[in-house]
Amino acid sequence: MDFIPEEIEDYCGLHSTPETPLLAALNRETHAKYLWSRMLSGHQQGMHLQMISQMIKPEHILEIGTYTGYSAICLAKGLREGGRLTTIEKNPELQDVIMRYISQSENSKNITLLTGDACEILPTLNDIYDLVFIDADKENYITYFDTIINKVKTGGFILADNVLWDGKVLNPAPNDREALALAAFNKHVSSCPLVEVLMLPLRDGLSVIRKK
Repeated sequence: MDFIPEEIEDYCGLHSTPETPLLAALNRETHAKYLWSRMLSGHQQGMHLQMISQMIKPEHILEIGTYTGYSAICLAKGLREGGRLTTIEKNPELQDVIMRYISQSENSKNITLLTGDACEILPTLNDIYDLVFIDADKENYITYFDTIINKVKTGGFILADNVLWDGKVLNPAPNDREALALAAFNKHVSSCPLVEVLMLPLRDGLSVIRKK
């Protein structure tokens, strides 16, 4: 994910609003205790997600892939009054840490955690979403997109994380299933007539997808 020189990233972080104590604690615990801590959204991307949510002021947010809950807490900051964020996490072993931090957040009553396979859960959801964040297993990104596109309102947004996959999407190795899946997803979305897409080189790549 080192697309930008470290000193530039440090400078950006220094001149951005700092993490809240709750998010800083979650950041530290995730890096200290959990495998694949790079999956955490972290300060810069967390603020980016928060800002997008605050601009949209969504009534319904859907997150596919909770991990330890950092991005859910950030996204929920933009919810309009009475709004709700639904987040799906496949790994039941993460439920305790997710709920421990979400319960301390200012929007805890507006966040619902669903534990299980998103491919099975998504068809059962009946809400229409203003904002969707996809950050789960990469091989199912196309399935997630195709399943939820009709659950996104016109003018709503889908955010897809890790779309550059350390730059490996440029020339995926034949045995790199994640890179191949993400390259296919990027092509699938950019050719979809239902949406407009802006891919940003933020961290590991973030696609901002607007439903027409």
